[in-house]
Amino acid sequence: IHRIRNGQITVDGQVVTDPDMILREGSKLVYHRLAWKEPFAPHLLQVLYEDDDMVALNKPSGLQVLPKGIFQQRTVLAQLQWKEWKMPPSSCSKRKNVQLHPVPVHRLGRGTSGLLLCAKTKLAKVQLASYFAEGAANAEKKRDGTEVGKERKISKFYRALVTGILEHDGDVVTQPIGLVHYPGVAEGLYVACSSG
Repeated sequence: IHRIRNGQITVDGQVVTDPDMILREGSKLVYHRLAWKEPFAPHLLQVLYEDDDMVALNKPSGLQVLPKGIFQQRTVLAQLQWKEWKMPPSSCSKRKNVQLHPVPVHRLGRGTSGLLLCAKTKLAKVQLASYFAEGAANAEKKRDGTEVGKERKISKFYRALVTGILEHDGDVVTQPIGLVHYPGVAEGLYVACSSG
């Protein structure tokens, strides 16, 4: 009904204004879809570090890392693919001036700002991803939820701004991040939870 009222439906070339209109056999019904426009998202990615194998970016809050849902072009991955990445002059001649498209090796939620590591090579992607995962499989959970065992070579730390009266100046959440159902968010949210 909304699309009829917006004049997006035609029958035999005539705009339909009556939602109760009865179609005749052989009539041609056409839906004129409005142009889709991707919502605004920040787009400034600051390169904090770069070498032959990786790039470290400062990802702003509001920018999604990978395409999903309503964000398909305004993502970190799309920006990495648009920019020309060249190997520094010190690299071997076979790889000079090769256009590279780094890929993120971990995720940061759209609402999260922070350091995002991206690999320029397949080997770097495998190695960096293993640095985030190392220790996770070998760790043993204690009753209080903390893990004992091999430390990861790379760990993420999140800082949050909170309001209200807190007992302590800070706290550490040691639970893994997992998907939970959240009202109004069809796919749920990733939060610290025991089901990690």
